[in-house]
Amino acid sequence: MADYGMSRRSFLAASAGGAIGVNAAAAETEPNKEVGVRGHQRLSLEQLQRWESLQYGMFIHFGMSTFVQNELPDGKAPATVYAPDRLDVDQWVSVARDAGMRYIVLTAKHVAGHCLWPSKHTDYTVANSTDRADVIEAFVKACEKRGVLPGLYYCSWDNHNRFGSKTPSDPAGDTPAFTTSLYQTFQTAQLTELLTQYGPIAEVWIDIPGVLGRGYRTFLYQYVASLQPETVIMMNSGISTQEKYDVDYAWPSDIIAVERSLPPESGHQKWRTIESREYYLPGEVCDPIGKDWFYVEGDQPRSDESLATQFQACRARGVNLLLDVPPDKHGVIPEYHVAALSRLRKNAGL
Repeated sequence: MADYGMSRRSFLAASAGGAIGVNAAAAETEPNKEVGVRGHQRLSLEQLQRWESLQYGMFIHFGMSTFVQNELPDGKAPATVYAPDRLDVDQWVSVARDAGMRYIVLTAKHVAGHCLWPSKHTDYTVANSTDRADVIEAFVKACEKRGVLPGLYYCSWDNHNRFGSKTPSDPAGDTPAFTTSLYQTFQTAQLTELLTQYGPIAEVWIDIPGVLGRGYRTFLYQYVASLQPETVIMMNSGISTQEKYDVDYAWPSDIIAVERSLPPESGHQKWRTIESREYYLPGEVCDPIGKDWFYVEGDQPRSDESLATQFQACRARGVNLLLDVPPDKHGVIPEYHVAALSRLRKNAGL
């Protein structure tokens, strides 16, 4: 059996003994020195405010969904269906940099379950696809070369690698979607690969965290922090203005997702009381440049006015903007998206 690093059992045992490791212990002690000012969050105010200062990033949805033209596929398409013929990861990062973006979050694995890196824990990866390039490796290297910070997205809803889990796409019934301990071991193993093989990752974006359950999600949060202590961890809290935060669905997290929406006009509430403790939780708006997260033929960018209004609203309301710009089936960002980003940079005064 592969060594996945810290096991859930050893984590729980260490927690019970009061010795959960340097990073987890720091999360409980250091911020307490100035309760209500420094907060109880794992990362310092300075670290989180540095992340906030990035202000503008690119979300990149690319993978099996691009080729089956379905955002939420059933995971049954052969790995060979993933077949970019002009894959150009350097172009993605150059486009982001030239648009004034300072970080990028790339979908390493989405609902289809297909992996953009040659994972050893499933055969449903680029290693068995028409184009075998390790996209994650190329992405991180391109970011380093161009001075853009890399982030990785990982979806907990997986229609291919189920291990007995019930996914949100299963027929409705009395039982809500859930993940089994076997799937959770798989997710831990895959995140170990992503966070130990490619160097520093600035943001780790976990989607559909509600299916993980509070116990495993808490373990996973601490485990990710132990592998990448400086990373910002996002447990996606979903489509909402986030005036109210769903602790049962998404906690713990370092930041709050505002998906396909905006905070209220009064601004994003950064200080939150969660289970009687104060936390500083910056916000990140995520939204596609058009209508769809993944490339869909004919999905044009929103109007220049709409994009500029959203950008300025994010600034005014105190949240970062993570704008999704999907590459096409060739593996390149279409020129009409590049042109829209260039106009947005001019209109936003970047």
